[in-house]
Amino acid sequence: MKGGTVQINWHDTKPVLTADFHPLSGILATGGADYDIKLWLINSGAAQTKGPAASYQNSLSYHSSAVNVLRFSPSGEQLASGADGGELVIWKLHPTDTGQTWKVFKTLSFHRKDVLDLQWSANGAFLISGSVDNSCIVWDMSKGSVHQILDSHSHYVQGVAWDPLAKYVASLSSDRTCRIYVNKPHAKTKGMEKINYVCQNVVTKAEQPSVDDSKSVKNHLFHDETLPSFFRRLAWSPDGSFLLVPAGSYKISPASETVNTAYIFSRKDLSRPALQLPGASKPIVVVRFCPVVFSLRGTNPAALFKLPYRLIFAVATLNSLYIYDTESVPPIAILAGLHYAAITDITWSPEGRYLALSSQDGYCTLLEFEHDELGSPISLSEETKVTGDENGGPVQKREEMIIDATRSDVAAESTKSEPGKNEGKLASPSSTSTPISNKPAKRRITPMAIDPS
Repeated sequence: MKGGTVQINWHDTKPVLTADFHPLSGILATGGADYDIKLWLINSGAAQTKGPAASYQNSLSYHSSAVNVLRFSPSGEQLASGADGGELVIWKLHPTDTGQTWKVFKTLSFHRKDVLDLQWSANGAFLISGSVDNSCIVWDMSKGSVHQILDSHSHYVQGVAWDPLAKYVASLSSDRTCRIYVNKPHAKTKGMEKINYVCQNVVTKAEQPSVDDSKSVKNHLFHDETLPSFFRRLAWSPDGSFLLVPAGSYKISPASETVNTAYIFSRKDLSRPALQLPGASKPIVVVRFCPVVFSLRGTNPAALFKLPYRLIFAVATLNSLYIYDTESVPPIAILAGLHYAAITDITWSPEGRYLALSSQDGYCTLLEFEHDELGSPISLSEETKVTGDENGGPVQKREEMIIDATRSDVAAESTKSEPGKNEGKLASPSSTSTPISNKPAKRRITPMAIDPS
């Protein structure tokens, strides 16, 4: 791995608020407080010690305010950009005599305030957006209109994520809740089911087991609105087996200091975290999965995930980057002190060769991985990835998505919108507690399992 902060004029020295790699060409798009979207070609650092470089290609100018989020559609044919003031624009790639160019295709108008996060559905037919107006909107991209409004949050929606298997969407807000919505389709019209997302879980607090048999205390799982970031970008794993949620804050005991963390929710129980990644000195604000799946290395029988392949994900705090894989317990890489201001977004190139970070200090960090440095890429076959469930929708095979629970520490409080219709009930918390030291470096960054049974 090589690279670092690339000190070029990314957005006229203004904050760079978002970044996304094109899923086919590998072109990097960045959005900034200069109201512009810029496209960059990433060049490999040919020399052994030289990091990757970015060369400017083009600007997409249309927005009249800061661009907070950019996301290419899965096909790469469209680009969605969300900005302050509720601006949401869809760009489309058009062929020209000399190549290709991006042009404004649609403007989606409904949000009243800043759009902070976006994600496309896996088939590109829908888009979900989160806004400072406290709502999420599911957009029908064929019509360019609002399909559904999810307005249960009581504060800014700073992160949204769409399940790659199309059953769930998730949102994260500064109201200190993570909401999980499940698709309960309406009756078929014209031979097609109409998607309809209903809130299934509201994850907000954790019950701290008492050591001396006194009454247990419930603590919030997430930071409040004083978190110094516009964003809480959460993400599903590429196979849909788990959801990774940033902005976590956890107390080992009522008297202890708060530990910054990210939570991992297993697909089989989205009502409570199954794992947490504690120990960051600053709050975690963005997480993103590498789109490539890798073969197992078979070097760690104590891995916390029972998956037939390895997934790699990046976790960014306000000023540092942790890279994990599902076969290792500690991070496989840590980069600290990268930027002078908050990190705002993470993106991986389609083949997993490059990782880019954007920051409010006006610069981006580019990392390049050597061939097979992260492992041997494999494809997710249908047999490996999904199987049908009782509702006819694909889900991760149960035995392939189990998260080992070696220590029990916390039970999450999760309210459900439809009691009795959901799959599982909350388990009673364990009466034992395994404290996590906030001082030794190795212990601080060790994932902790939470018993989901």
